[in-house]
Amino acid sequence: MNPRNVKILDQIRSEALARKIPEPDVERWMELVRPSALLALDGDGPVVGRFGGPIMLPADVGTQEYPLVATIDCAALPREATDLPLPADGRLLFFGYPEEHGMGEVVYVPEGAAVVERELDPSSYPACGDDFAENHDEFPQGDIHLTADVSLPFVGTVAAPSPVYLVPMPGHPHSEALARVWADQWGGATLVLGGYGTDCNGSDATEIAVLCAAAEEKAERWPGPGTPSSDAGDWVLLLEFNVHRSGGGAAIFWVIQREDLIAQRFDRTQVLVDWNP
Repeated sequence: MNPRNVKILDQIRSEALARKIPEPDVERWMELVRPSALLALDGDGPVVGRFGGPIMLPADVGTQEYPLVATIDCAALPREATDLPLPADGRLLFFGYPEEHGMGEVVYVPEGAAVVERELDPSSYPACGDDFAENHDEFPQGDIHLTADVSLPFVGTVAAPSPVYLVPMPGHPHSEALARVWADQWGGATLVLGGYGTDCNGSDATEIAVLCAAAEEKAERWPGPGTPSSDAGDWVLLLEFNVHRSGGGAAIFWVIQREDLIAQRFDRTQVLVDWNP
């Protein structure tokens, strides 16, 4: 672990102890640390992609319904930046709009695939609201720089079968207080690759993804074969996008089953939206 991340975790540990959380519970919580990558326009880290266009897709990929948020160059990502089983090369294109669940998708373009540039035309996004232009102007544009980071849970709860009940995380009686320590200390970023993700409608994004996938299966919209897992532990946060928009801020979460990420079944990605007015 690099010195910056060691310092961050030392600060979290010290603050948790200062808030009178028992040391054994603090140390058990620190075992949940996961690597993640902060992605922003500025920074000294390597360039690993680009915010915004151009939109470069194979000719046989249909026109996207939502704007392009970012393109990530998988080969440029250090393998240790996350614990996600990402493709070794090629590019991941993240499309989304901060309005409601389901407004977005992920497209994987393998290395060497023939691509053509698509027109950046707002009129091609009919599903976006009347305030599209105003909100889209807040989307960043330019090179993405990576900063290695760590992640701990932001929400000290787990979801039971629908409806969602907020209860202490098993084995962590001070989970809510520890989650608050992390949330108070976290610096944030425009894009976060991997890790736990911030609060999504009062819960963890993987738990919401389970419910959304189950609804898709019930409505016979789940891309087969197989059925989505009902265990949030089988799902991972692929990317989180924090953006300003009229009326406040919002976050978009792209969440996928780990086995689907390995199999590159990006059509099964659940795209979630959380408002921060």
